[in-house]
Amino acid sequence: MRETTIPILPCRTIQPVVGFYTALGFTVTFQQKSPNPYAVVERGGIQLHFFALKRYEPTESYSTCYVRTDDVDGLYEAFRAGLKAAYGKIPTRGLPRIGALRDTSHGTRQFLVTDPGGNCIRIGQQTSQDQHHRPAPTEPFARALHHASLFAHSKEDPAGAAKIIDRALRMQDGQPTPVQLFRLLVLRADVAGRLGDENTARTALTQATAVQLTDEERKSVHDDLRRLEELRP
Repeated sequence: MRETTIPILPCRTIQPVVGFYTALGFTVTFQQKSPNPYAVVERGGIQLHFFALKRYEPTESYSTCYVRTDDVDGLYEAFRAGLKAAYGKIPTRGLPRIGALRDTSHGTRQFLVTDPGGNCIRIGQQTSQDQHHRPAPTEPFARALHHASLFAHSKEDPAGAAKIIDRALRMQDGQPTPVQLFRLLVLRADVAGRLGDENTARTALTQATAVQLTDEERKSVHDDLRRLEELRP
């Protein structure tokens, strides 16, 4: 036997969702206007179905699905390029948006894409045979980064992430390393933008840009440097 699971996701109207996935390189393989608006998009081995609900509120959506890939970096770059071509910039806040590519604490490298219907597509590549969450670090700033990242990227709770980062940056005992400080500030700018807090986002971006990093340190924060560029106005 061979089975396939296909998610069927809601949206308010079909066309903006179809346009978004077309920008990501998907092909529309089926579209129905009546009696029930419905569409199917495909890209490689990914197939997604959508149906329209008039009283649906995208900003309150919890709809999600997970896509496994063996080239998460390649998909991320392709999606970024497609979105920049379609929207003039890479959308990092509101709907639609694309999240940061990052290594998780459970042996996966992943990013999140949220479409105009509020559906969150999680796309990841397994990087370890151990899929259990690693324990949180005990060092204060590493621990703050760990938990803030979970709140921002997995729980989709930018306000919770902001509180964790602000508390860490106010700590009087000890100082973060340049790498820790840079990563905390980039993540703070990211969640501030998602919360509509433009002043904090600009301040955090300015502070992150001012952090002095060695060539070796810059290599270790490659994903964060890319996110910094995406977040610039």
